[in-house]
Amino acid sequence: MGMVDECDEPVVDEAQEHLRRALIADLDAGFADVVRAHEQVVYSVALRLSSLPADAEDLAAEAFLRAYRALRGYDAQRIQGLRLRPWLLTILRNAARNAARDASRRPGPPPAFEPAEELSAGPGVEQRVEQDHVQRELGMALGRLPETQRMAVVLRHVVGLPTSEVAEVLGCPDGTAKSHISRGLQRLRALLAERRPALLDGRTDR
Repeated sequence: MGMVDECDEPVVDEAQEHLRRALIADLDAGFADVVRAHEQVVYSVALRLSSLPADAEDLAAEAFLRAYRALRGYDAQRIQGLRLRPWLLTILRNAARNAARDASRRPGPPPAFEPAEELSAGPGVEQRVEQDHVQRELGMALGRLPETQRMAVVLRHVVGLPTSEVAEVLGCPDGTAKSHISRGLQRLRALLAERRPALLDGRTDR
């Protein structure tokens, strides 16, 4: 699981202020800017909340659609007060919860078997296979975490959000968010130790 550093807050704040002003000036054009600025982080989180890339794309699209509909009912003062990134990720989290609840109410589809991707011969093939396997193992372990801990770990250690934004998305105080992150990492280490001890070589925390 690739970890990233905390975001540069002043730069982020300046960019978010520009986006808020754009939304107030022209909602449609401004929202297109919001999507361009945040689609990568929204999809990255969605990918770790979904079982398939196609599901992640649908989940991210649903989150942006909900965000746009909400913004149509906001006045300029409310838009000016938004912290866009955690606001979008909160919407994404709620959409993921709804999707999981809906999926639990209907029988699952039969298992799909996709043909293995054909790899060209050459240097690096074994390394790519190994990396893919590691990512699958990490994804499976993340999927076994309680929802709040999984979200906390993904936001902080995969996406690189500061703890204050993780807390905002989770709807809890900063101290509680830190606890969710810590417990999530501890549980993740334990799950990885069960499956593959070699993965614990510094990949889950920095």
